[in-house]
Amino acid sequence: MTELVGSLCWGAGIEAQTWDFGNAYSHAPEDIDNSRHIVIWGRNVARTNMHLLERLLAAKKRGATITVIDPLFGPTARIADRYVCVKPGMDAFLAMGIMKELLRLGLEDRVFIERHTVGFHDVEQLLQTISLKEIERYTGISRHMITELAQLYGDRPTATYLGLGMQRYANGGNTIRWIDALVAVSGNVGIPGGGANFGNLQVSECFDKAALTLPDRKTVSRTWTMMKQAEEILRADDPPIEMIIVTCGNPLAQVPNTNRMKKAFASVETVVVFEQFMTDTAAAADYVLPVAASFEEEDAYCSSMYHAYLNYGPKLIDPPGEAKPDLWIWTELAKRLGFGDAFAYTRDQFLAMALRPLERYGITLERLKTEHRVLLPVDPVPWHDRRFHTPSGKYEFTSATARQKGKDGRLQMMYPAESEEANPLLAAKYPYRLLTIHPLRSNHSQHYPLIPALQAVRIEVAADVATEKGLIDGDQARVYNGRGSVEGTVKVLDGAHPGTINIDEGQWGAFGGPVNVLTSDLESDNGCGSTIYDCLVNIEKTMSKAN
Repeated sequence: MTELVGSLCWGAGIEAQTWDFGNAYSHAPEDIDNSRHIVIWGRNVARTNMHLLERLLAAKKRGATITVIDPLFGPTARIADRYVCVKPGMDAFLAMGIMKELLRLGLEDRVFIERHTVGFHDVEQLLQTISLKEIERYTGISRHMITELAQLYGDRPTATYLGLGMQRYANGGNTIRWIDALVAVSGNVGIPGGGANFGNLQVSECFDKAALTLPDRKTVSRTWTMMKQAEEILRADDPPIEMIIVTCGNPLAQVPNTNRMKKAFASVETVVVFEQFMTDTAAAADYVLPVAASFEEEDAYCSSMYHAYLNYGPKLIDPPGEAKPDLWIWTELAKRLGFGDAFAYTRDQFLAMALRPLERYGITLERLKTEHRVLLPVDPVPWHDRRFHTPSGKYEFTSATARQKGKDGRLQMMYPAESEEANPLLAAKYPYRLLTIHPLRSNHSQHYPLIPALQAVRIEVAADVATEKGLIDGDQARVYNGRGSVEGTVKVLDGAHPGTINIDEGQWGAFGGPVNVLTSDLESDNGCGSTIYDCLVNIEKTMSKAN
């Protein structure tokens, strides 16, 4: 059996926080009421965290300040007191600059640093090797703004909400670690109203996943990262891949380097896809098994990065035609392979297994079905007891976990792989930075066939790119690099960082996508995440609006 590990979504950031804190935990949503300042760093709240947006508006009304740090000026920035337009992929350098000023101003929390952390001397040494002038050049942020942000972090409690995009670079894990370090140095770890809020693995830890996945039954397996699956499929020979089964995904739209993924899928004898729609991946399959949608089967749902509520989803209608729940398909397959006993449980029994650790808190399947929503027993202010899950039991600026894995463990000075700093020849050929943010009205690629307004590629360009290339709203253009090209309609962005282009991710091939024909399948610095945003491109006009 071949297992895919890592994550296209948030893997680099989760690993980074595991190195720093020992785990990736976030504060409860209502803890924002304790924050004096709120920093939204690379999180597109208006599109991806709407419940937080409502709380931001309430926080601003009561007097908290809101700062948005992002290469793109969007709806969240419009409600902010301060918008900081950082160069894509250079967030770590901004965190370094803020920390340098924090130390210069004497605003660091020395008690926390001396009692509850290890490795700060390594950070101080590295900070001495870079000047604020260099940081201004790398980030596009003025010294005045860096000083202002240092004062903000020193005026705690300051809550930081981190997004996923900035860890989708070759330096992505290091970026999250620098922001974590800034939060720690400023004394905003383990206090009400603070936190480095990225993922919240407290939620998933509440369940007995082993009872469902039976890891002890596994005898022989190999692992590939999600990012490198195409490359590994193509070169596998001991044994070669003879069958691919795809469930709960659309890899020919969502996995980076689409053209290589297509080649990998075409090389395999049998491809089976469980789907509700004829996606790009389903269209490439030998067999498509129709599956039930979420309202057509009973289940329980939880959040991975914001709130800690467990929600009950009853079955509302029967699935159409021959569509079956995924669980039914896997159960029937297990029967035919001779280990059906491992799946010989009702849906209620499976759910009860997962909830077993919660019984001591009075949370049972019966209660969930009755109340429909139950708050899980998680810590609303992680690390308040200063007991970190690291090998030292402290916050680790220099990570022992990383060193156990053969990494250096110290914070680094790193650039995106595709940048003028790391690869000037590539940047000369492809001078613009491509972002591929989450679409407004689709959960990744899921809803494109349902919403006609989504079924065309929109190429959003910074004002300087439009000027350089003679582009205006409504022009047709082609974005390209050495991996592929995408054509679409131009929209000039106000307030975007110079040299930036965005094409929303998830677009199907039938509608002009996917944008992942352009993106790289490299792994992040810690090997656990994708580098989808680490992507240089060029652009050319193909047709004027007037034509």
